[in-house]
Amino acid sequence: MRIVSLQSGSNGNCVFVEANGVRLLFDAGLTGKKTEERLAEVGIDVRSIHGVLISHDHSDHAKGAGVLSRQYDLPIWLTRKTCEAAATNRKHPVHLESPRFFKAGERIRFDNGVAVETLPTPHDGVDGVGFVVDDGSLRFGIMTDLGHVFPELKQVFPTLDGVLIESNYDPNMLDANENYPTWLKNRICGKHGHLSNRDAASLIENDGLRLRVACLGHLSLENNTPELAMEPYQSESFRRSLPILIASRNQCVELWDSDGGGRLFQ
Repeated sequence: MRIVSLQSGSNGNCVFVEANGVRLLFDAGLTGKKTEERLAEVGIDVRSIHGVLISHDHSDHAKGAGVLSRQYDLPIWLTRKTCEAAATNRKHPVHLESPRFFKAGERIRFDNGVAVETLPTPHDGVDGVGFVVDDGSLRFGIMTDLGHVFPELKQVFPTLDGVLIESNYDPNMLDANENYPTWLKNRICGKHGHLSNRDAASLIENDGLRLRVACLGHLSLENNTPELAMEPYQSESFRRSLPILIASRNQCVELWDSDGGGRLFQ
């Protein structure tokens, strides 16, 4: 299984996963041209993608889906409610001619024994989901825009071999941010917003005992830094020896062991 984060953050999200020869994109928050360029950087032709799965209707996850469908003829998978909401987005309406629908909580089957499980999330998008790619031997989770740590998330986490998990904000930075109104701060740290660095670290340490690698994603530009996101894993209280990566806001990050030269997740 090969995983590449093409970009992760409020400026756009897209993750490439190849499992048993099946090539999938998760979310389409980049332009079609940028998606093509980022894939080419890691040796992948965008036209070789077998499917694009959309987690929810927010622009940073869905705005490029229409172009990927029309220009590159890629099949787009999403829920019917997400499709309807994305089509009415004021800034970036997404129009799909032949979408393929799934229901939140459904397992989508692809060729060669590859399946994608969908996990309903309490984020404030319309009918949002997280994803788990299962190739029969490895399970990789793509979990961003989660809202809060909900029971189903804690149930699925112990089954994962790898994960890209949102680590959106540092509570102290968010609280001190004078540019954010109170309602927005409450939205971010509320039950329908995002996970904090502390939330992600707690999941990884306490519920991710099977994990071989974790990648922290969707870091806020205004309320987080890579250094703060990594801080919990560098403290003496963190009891696990586990590779932790950061998904960049503006470039590809592949799950490779930079010291040993071999893939972390294989």
